[in-house]
Amino acid sequence: MKRTLQGHYITVSTVDEKAKAFVPSPLPPRPPIDWTPELRSKFDQAWLSLGRLDSVSTLLPDTSLFLYMYIRKEAVLSSMIEGTQSSLSDLLLFELDQEPGVPLDDVREVSNYVAALNHGLSRLAEGFPLSLRLIKEIHGVLLAKGRGSNQTPGEFRRSQNWIGGTRPGNAAFVPPPAEQVLECMSQLELFLHDQPQATPVLLKAALAHVQFETIHPFLDGNGRLGRLLITLLLCEQKVLSEPMLYLSLYFKTHRRYYYELLNNVRMTGDWEAWLDFFAEAVIVTSAQAVEAARQLLDMSNEDRLKISGLGRAAASTLQVHRALMEHPIATSGMLVEKTGITPATVNKALGHLERLGIVRELTAQKRNRLFSYSGYLEILNRGTEPLLA
Repeated sequence: MKRTLQGHYITVSTVDEKAKAFVPSPLPPRPPIDWTPELRSKFDQAWLSLGRLDSVSTLLPDTSLFLYMYIRKEAVLSSMIEGTQSSLSDLLLFELDQEPGVPLDDVREVSNYVAALNHGLSRLAEGFPLSLRLIKEIHGVLLAKGRGSNQTPGEFRRSQNWIGGTRPGNAAFVPPPAEQVLECMSQLELFLHDQPQATPVLLKAALAHVQFETIHPFLDGNGRLGRLLITLLLCEQKVLSEPMLYLSLYFKTHRRYYYELLNNVRMTGDWEAWLDFFAEAVIVTSAQAVEAARQLLDMSNEDRLKISGLGRAAASTLQVHRALMEHPIATSGMLVEKTGITPATVNKALGHLERLGIVRELTAQKRNRLFSYSGYLEILNRGTEPLLA
């Protein structure tokens, strides 16, 4: 099959030099995708995986507890690809107004990601379409505070950006000139709304992600927002009833190949290799999420069984245990607030949980003691190890 450049170049003038900026052709791809039996089979498997993943939300006794932490894990991973060093524990400490072990800007960036995703989901739940307006709104939340807050949050860029290198002239990739961004994004919006033709949603998510990253419409936050778009699209189209698919761990693990595939699409039109990778990412990531949910469910059930043997103290201890499932690092004061139980009863419950080996204290002080549901956090932490250069 003949491969072709998926767009055209425009010469842009920067301060001291000229550079070639790439303007992508509108979606869907031309020539059309070559659906080999292997690629079709891979996409069928990805669909089945998504179905299994979606059914997990009906198995969990309280999906919101799982999602609360799972969204935070995704925020850590997606920000890590961009170079932040915040861990899941750092984020939880930050949310408790405790001192995280990393620069504040790193953890604030991760916290913004959680807020941006939640904003997008709540707008979709209100019936708001996934549109340029919503994409800008989400970007505004993503860059609201900390690093990037001076990079025109919520606005498409009005200057040239580039990827890799120190300037457009030596960059690995130069996205479209600023004056072409709105047109490119408007065409992407039409594609998201099934114009000029309807596109199956999983394929739409795969194609739109590449297009968004190629346009790079903002001065900062494009990578994180491009990954968010995948989940938001699947939720908007009701493929997932809950936002449970996050591909950042897979993209993080294979990030060199991921960037190479994006570039090959632009330069040669090799959409098929990208789609194979994307479908594999969905299959692997869905299976990981299902397994993590199962392990967390098994652990919480085992721990609840241990707690139920406490007799009269079991009821209040179970309430504290449930609060720790939502926030596996917590102060005794926060647990009082969450459960509505008296400080004395919360402290007794924490004592029981420590003796049962469920919880451990992270501080050795009389006030503002900090506790960790360490086994639960350990399962969630898998895959969030810092990136090696």
